[in-house]
This record gives sequence, structure tokens and C-alpha cells, in this order.
Amino acid sequence: MQIQKTTTDDELAIRQVHEAAFGPEEGPAIADLVASLLEDPGASPMISLLACAESAPIGHVLITRVRISEPDSPAFAHILAPLAVIPEHQGQGVGSQLVRRGLTDLSESECELVFVLGHPGYYPRFGFQPAGCLGFSAPHPIPEENSDAWMVLELRQGTIGNLSGTVQCADALNAPQHWRE
Repeated sequence: MQIQKTTTDDELAIRQVHEAAFGPEEGPAIADLVASLLEDPGASPMISLLACAESAPIGHVLITRVRISEPDSPAFAHILAPLAVIPEHQGQGVGSQLVRRGLTDLSESECELVFVLGHPGYYPRFGFQPAGCLGFSAPHPIPEENSDAWMVLELRQGTIGNLSGTVQCADALNAPQHWRE
């Protein structure tokens, strides 16, 4: 398997991965979200990675820029959303490799925090922890029973505890329907 940074030539492959991974009901909407984020200037700088096996696309992760609502916040932060792996390759470590590569790329930048709204049984293996109890609110309310799905990873030690506020995403990701876990 190879993981590569995407280009505009990969847009159809990215769409196909998300449609396959999320199925006929959710897939087209997720693929549209990804396409919108890739064009949204508020999402930059971003990391978009495509996993391929024998030159066939099998997974994709998108990590886009966010801001913290605290006035004059100097924090440089991102959100991992969405992550997709086609069904026949799920459970084989493709998603984990995409996340690890994305986090490595972010750690080499000036990024301090990475957020995710995702499965609380999956993302803690990468160091993510519940964000709400650490002072970070999601752009839209998350029901209390799902609050552990809103998570943060500190890439620059000392950021958590010295910063709090509401995460503000790019316009394409800021719609309430994207904030249900």
C-alpha cells in the first residue's frame, strides 16, 4: 500500500472512496463535503492523503485548518474529518496508517492541536482524548451521551491547559448535520 498527497487529478478517486466507505445513503453527502472542503480557502492549509493498493484507491483522510474562538488565539489547529476506507479493506490497518501519516505530517508543521469527532473506541489509540472536559467546544452542540466522541490530540506540549474555546471550522464543515456522531 502507498499513501500519497492528493492532487486535483485525484478528485474522482477521493469521491469514489467516500461513497464506497459510507454507502449509498451517507456516501454522496460525505463525498460532497470533501469536495467542498478541498475548495474552501478557510480549510487551508490542509492535508489530503490517498491510500492505494496496486494503484487502486482504497482510503482517504482529510485534515483541515480550524480556529479557536478565544480572542487573539495564536493556536494553529486542525480537524481530522473525514476518514474513509473502502469496505473490502476495512479492518486491515489502512485507516490507522492514513491517520498516523496525517499526524506525522502535522507534527512537522506548526500545528499544536488536532480535533476529531469520531468513534471513541478508535481514536484514543493515536493519543486523542475527550476535548470537552479540556475546555474545547465543538462548533455545534454534541449530545451528552456522545460527548466522548469529540476529541483532541495535543501535538505541542503545553497547549492544552493554556487555551480553551470553541472550535471554528471552515464554512463547508460548519453545518450542524456534520456534527452528529
